[in-house]
Amino acid sequence: MSTNSLPLTRHSISAARTTLHPPHIHLTPVLTSTTLSALASSPRGSGTAGERPAQPTLRLWFKCENLQRGGSFKIRGAVYALGRLLEGEGREGIEGAEEERKDGWVKEKGVVTHSSGNHAQALALAARDQNLPAHIIMPSIATPQKIAAAKAYGARVYLSGSTYSEREALTRQVISTTGARLISSCDHPDIILGQGTMGLEMQEQVSALMNSLNPYGCDFGFGENDLGKGGLDGIITPCGGGGMLSGVALSTEGTGVRVFGAEPSFQGADDGRRGFYAGERVKQVETMTVAEGLRVPVGWWPWGVIHGRGLVRGMYSVGEEEILAATRLVWERMKLVVEPSACVGLAVVLFDDEFRALVEREAGEDGWDLGIVLSGGNIGGEAVSQILSDESARL
Repeated sequence: MSTNSLPLTRHSISAARTTLHPPHIHLTPVLTSTTLSALASSPRGSGTAGERPAQPTLRLWFKCENLQRGGSFKIRGAVYALGRLLEGEGREGIEGAEEERKDGWVKEKGVVTHSSGNHAQALALAARDQNLPAHIIMPSIATPQKIAAAKAYGARVYLSGSTYSEREALTRQVISTTGARLISSCDHPDIILGQGTMGLEMQEQVSALMNSLNPYGCDFGFGENDLGKGGLDGIITPCGGGGMLSGVALSTEGTGVRVFGAEPSFQGADDGRRGFYAGERVKQVETMTVAEGLRVPVGWWPWGVIHGRGLVRGMYSVGEEEILAATRLVWERMKLVVEPSACVGLAVVLFDDEFRALVEREAGEDGWDLGIVLSGGNIGGEAVSQILSDESARL
């Protein structure tokens, strides 16, 4: 990808935002839920080590990237990174190809990536907008709907084995044979800056809703102090490769807004959390968590923001049943179609004793206005039926 990226700063995200407009991306809404805010503010379970269960006061604000073009936040990074790549074409080398660089290379050879689904669709869509080829490597176990969508957007789809390493290996083969340029799903500054535009939007939208005379949908059921202090206290996002988490963290730099990451714990999918507290990035993940969009390790570039620069306050993880319960709640209470990966942050807020205790301790009676990113809604009807019929996917 391009070597002329802007520095990883909040200012650079603002600059990236000026290039992302409809019809290439949508301005997605921020919604609230009285029911989910009340659930998050109620004590759950028996606490830890004999202590009473935490009872934080939380007002939840949901950034609905499930309504984004392509069904997820990923279109932001894909559109911005591809635009930068085309802008810088002819000024830097060609990753994965031995032939001399030339103008028009990307238009002719196209782009390539590997993804479990959402980045695959996003890059296919961004490439179609620019009328250039897209080569997409997806695991054979990816949901049929995501594979079909990538093909419908005009991409050539290659199916790999189920693991991250198998996807990487096939990607290298495709680069070698096609000369296509790699656009990573998370591990590049341009991807991070593109994803970070969501964080800026969310902060501005919540502040505007709080400052409105009669803000629609902002009754949390807590009385006079429903609308908090004029802005977000924190944001929690799902974390897979870390592009979104690191971008959102950069978007809050210098604002005082705390940023947290959320991961599945199943089969070691919480590589970000483990690495965060051990002080060393975990480079390999092999997991079959239900949160299929998070089956990847945190990338090198995101890690530098998340841990190296200390812009993420903490990392938390939750189990499969908790993720499914949170997903079902969003379906039933908010009437939104979301995939399990999108609901890992909400699951942490509802079920993680450590996170809930931290909010109670630091926020006190005033509570927190907490932003939750619903990162995507690419899920098929069959998967929805399975989750709805699963009795364990309930509070």
